[in-house]
Amino acid sequence: MKTSKNIFIRLSVLVLALAVSSCSDKLDTQEGQLNTGDIDYTDASQMIDPLIGAYYEISSLGWEEPLLLGVRGDDVNSGGLGDQPLYTETDLFNYNKDFWMYNQVWNSHYNDIINMNTAILQIENFMEYANETNFARGEQYIAEIKVIRAWLHFNLARNWEDIFIITSNQPEAELEQGVATKDEVMQFISNEMDEVIPLLPDARPNQRTDLPGGITRYTAYAMKALSEQELQNYQGVADATGAIINSGLFSLYPDFYQLFKKPGELSNESLLEFQYSDYGSESGEAFYHLYAPFGPQNWDPARDNAEAGWGFYEPSNKFIGFMIDRNETVRLETSVLFTPEGIAELQAEGYTIPAFVSNVTPSDDVINNYVRANFASGKHYLPSVQLTDGRNNYGAGKNFIVIRYAEILLMYAEAVTRGASATAIPADEAVNLVRERADMPALSGVTTEQVLDEKFAELAMEWGIRYYDMIRLDKYQELSYDGRTFTAADEYLPYPQAQVDALPLEATNVDTNTALNDVLSTLNR
Repeated sequence: MKTSKNIFIRLSVLVLALAVSSCSDKLDTQEGQLNTGDIDYTDASQMIDPLIGAYYEISSLGWEEPLLLGVRGDDVNSGGLGDQPLYTETDLFNYNKDFWMYNQVWNSHYNDIINMNTAILQIENFMEYANETNFARGEQYIAEIKVIRAWLHFNLARNWEDIFIITSNQPEAELEQGVATKDEVMQFISNEMDEVIPLLPDARPNQRTDLPGGITRYTAYAMKALSEQELQNYQGVADATGAIINSGLFSLYPDFYQLFKKPGELSNESLLEFQYSDYGSESGEAFYHLYAPFGPQNWDPARDNAEAGWGFYEPSNKFIGFMIDRNETVRLETSVLFTPEGIAELQAEGYTIPAFVSNVTPSDDVINNYVRANFASGKHYLPSVQLTDGRNNYGAGKNFIVIRYAEILLMYAEAVTRGASATAIPADEAVNLVRERADMPALSGVTTEQVLDEKFAELAMEWGIRYYDMIRLDKYQELSYDGRTFTAADEYLPYPQAQVDALPLEATNVDTNTALNDVLSTLNR
């Protein structure tokens, strides 16, 4: 949900900035500490505060998290010649267990999971004194937080395979039980979504009036579908995505280019979206995600003083060539920011460059050559003219779409082409809805391979979707591109060495008591 100015100010005085000092009787806030005894759990009007804190916490993800989750597919290359060589090596499937980014993403996700569990406990405290109406409201709030927690577990399992399932803010016993397999994690998510779906609002996120953009039952259906897809239970995928389609609530935002910019925020396409704001003010409070890693290092912005990015995230030549060969227009122009050298490189590779391809974006920002890459991601780009006056950070205030209806339609279509019974519209219709927005001709008798190609074209650069599809389907040849060789051994990241040293993971001779103390200390930072 977009943190409004009022909500942001409230967070500074809440018991919940959700720091993981939950094992004590105090919780950190932005203005010192507030004893939990000061909370009046009989005041039901305060029960929303832990939920607001949970949304704030998940939206405060580090810049490295989406980069690491998304860099390994054949749609994306890391920016080269940077100060993060092990990030580039990760893109080449050469993994180093000591790379700080692995440990940071692991820690951040588990820290957020424990924060979610803390928020749940606080809401349960309010529910002890609640009347029937407020008790039901508490159940809804907890259900929302469990969807966030599911997304965090989902990311961890897709990257590290066997992980800990943590449902407590004092996880000693859960850590002692050891890791769950990836399939067990996905089944846990699917089962928990079944439990929370009836408790959540029957609405689009943008229809919520209490917390606009907040989670609804269809976000939970989407998480269930994603987990069932990882389990390759395609009927489960069709059932969950079919429920979203049959609701009749969702539609594709008509302008693919603006979908990823300010006009497309909280559209009818969005099922989960992290929201940011500077509250329309030239100075003062702001709540941003750091988009600079996604941006080009050198540009001439249409609006003066807009800052450039770092060049860490580059659409691959393979993806761009794939799009040119398909005669893509709308999605190619949206997805890729071109430099002159990048265009020249494509021409040298034999591609006939469409006339619309230029280093000047439709919003009149000029993308110049820079050292680290020849292209940048257009999906993480906010035109300089859409920045608030006085705000110069790259992408300042831009929302981050996590799950959108186009992905739901294509997941549904893939499931049906794999033999699942159709539970909503025909697979052809689902695919053609997506293609129509992209000004692509309709297909008939759509095949699984055509659906996967459509996912490649539609969802590239988004949260590693392409990579996880390829390893789910053992399509290693697709990931063996531009000199890379991908094998089954490359599917998952190694556990960070700091975690192996502290936890009962790969090492069987770890002192468990020491490990538990170490991990709790790490998570409490």
